[in-house]
Amino acid sequence: MITHGTEIKLFSGNSNKDLARAIAKELRMDLADVEVGRFSDGEINVHIGETVRGRDVFIIQSTCQPVNDNLMELLVMIDAVKRASAGRITAVIPYFGYARQDRKARPRDPITAKLVADLIQTAGADRILTMDLHALQIQGFFNIPVDHLVGGPLLFKYFQDKVDEDFVVVSPDVGSVTRARNVASKLGCSMAIIDKRRPKANQLEVMNIIGDIKGKKCLMVDDMIDTAGTIVQGAEALFNNGAKEIYACCSHAVFSGPAIERIKNSHITKLVVLDTVALPEEKKLDKIEVLSAAKLFALAIENVYQDKKMSDIYNNY
Repeated sequence: MITHGTEIKLFSGNSNKDLARAIAKELRMDLADVEVGRFSDGEINVHIGETVRGRDVFIIQSTCQPVNDNLMELLVMIDAVKRASAGRITAVIPYFGYARQDRKARPRDPITAKLVADLIQTAGADRILTMDLHALQIQGFFNIPVDHLVGGPLLFKYFQDKVDEDFVVVSPDVGSVTRARNVASKLGCSMAIIDKRRPKANQLEVMNIIGDIKGKKCLMVDDMIDTAGTIVQGAEALFNNGAKEIYACCSHAVFSGPAIERIKNSHITKLVVLDTVALPEEKKLDKIEVLSAAKLFALAIENVYQDKKMSDIYNNY
């Protein structure tokens, strides 16, 4: 373990360079020199271009699409700095992939989130810094410290000026109730829940809405949007039940498959997301607003380095 006064080294993989640069800028430092390339057969090749001996190393890498490539990049980078005698290695994972596979939903299912946790620890990480895990119990899959950030304060701050007596926070499903309740409490408004069921995999049927949303401005809150089926069908249900305006927000804009087309043609007025997953130009729409989580991650990195408590970083939000 490091002692105070040891130099910070901030590395980035290829998954989200823009966020890594923004975090480095907030910390008033440069990203450390690293080459992350490929051999002709696709194998990942990493070369650390400066000394990390005894340093406090932070490796920023979301395990988003392409998930397996980005995960492997993270593992190889951790191994590289470990073998170069880094003092402490923190894996900064803004979006933690495989988090939905956190339990055995059916017989003979894998618990892949636990497998990924084991791989990261085996590679040599001493600490994890992440945001809005899909399942909070994943923190317990690690035998090393996990600092779990929440994106809610960044998101609800955007909507504060829209809040009035007609504003309602909506949970798009039962699993997001706690998250929606926390946002509703911060905004000082009422809450509703969309009750749904899935007849088959990837098929969603909205059953009813618990709460008064007729003539209201609704804000749906979720941790991630993948194919956008849940959020778009939820917006349709709210619209059909008399909602006046429909907003949505999430921390992780995965946006795979038909997501962008669905969002484009939906009843959602504005979708606000964080930049934990890089959003390419072809996935940008006028109705999608991207907020930066760089300052929050920078403050968290600084607190990890200085051994300060994490709750202090939310005082400004």
